[in-house]
Amino acid sequence: MDMSDIESRGLVLLGCGKMGSAMLAGWLARGLPPASVWVLDPHPSDWLTTQGVHLNAGLPGDPAVVLVAVKPQMMGAALPSLQALGNGATVFVSVAAGITIAGFEDVLGAQTPIVRAMPNTPAAIGRGITAIIGNGHTTPAQLDQAEGLLQAIGQVVRLDNEGQIDAVTGVSGSGPAYVFHLIETLAAAGVAEGLPADLAMALAKATVGGAGQLAEDADEDPAQLRVNVTSPNGTTQAALEVLMDETDGFPALLKRAVKAATDRSRELANG
Repeated sequence: MDMSDIESRGLVLLGCGKMGSAMLAGWLARGLPPASVWVLDPHPSDWLTTQGVHLNAGLPGDPAVVLVAVKPQMMGAALPSLQALGNGATVFVSVAAGITIAGFEDVLGAQTPIVRAMPNTPAAIGRGITAIIGNGHTTPAQLDQAEGLLQAIGQVVRLDNEGQIDAVTGVSGSGPAYVFHLIETLAAAGVAEGLPADLAMALAKATVGGAGQLAEDADEDPAQLRVNVTSPNGTTQAALEVLMDETDGFPALLKRAVKAATDRSRELANG
């Protein structure tokens, strides 16, 4: 990405926990000068104090980007300090779950360029996927800028409207936990069939991790990959007849799970 605007005007990172640290590490690795970054964090990590960024220091007057990465419950205390940068040329990019664009506009001003983003936890190893949507005051260049910054933690997709954020939360935002639970239960099922617990867990982790990588890398879609490894009347077919049951298999279960997460996301956003 072109970092010249950020290098000259500066980038402010509000909050540098796990997500903020992952992004900052990615930006620095891509060549963003530490002197162009201002970090506001009340409890900086030892790692952060060694990175050469401006830490809890006076902010630039017209930064290119303010990236908001504090927890939603800390937003009320943290955001008003940045009100002076609202209604201007600074774009605010938020990765805080549950805080709507309208919520930011109420605090920062209705003319403020705002990009709302929904990342997920594999961002910590650069394997996340983030969905973004901008308000009517974000320019195409600012959206490109936000996308470029968020690519430091993985893939980025753009939404058609903010209402889709809740479904994104249900699929990819909360989704890593579903996969972790799949690993747990797959390993437990192996133990029930006579495997030692450590061996069952090693098999479950490697199987889920490897299959996920294969699904991302393959030209075929996942449905075709499933067909490719399912021999007629074989072991995989016996298992899939259980898992693909329309009443109590994966189709019904995951539909209910994603709907529950999506509904809860809507509730949280609406206060």
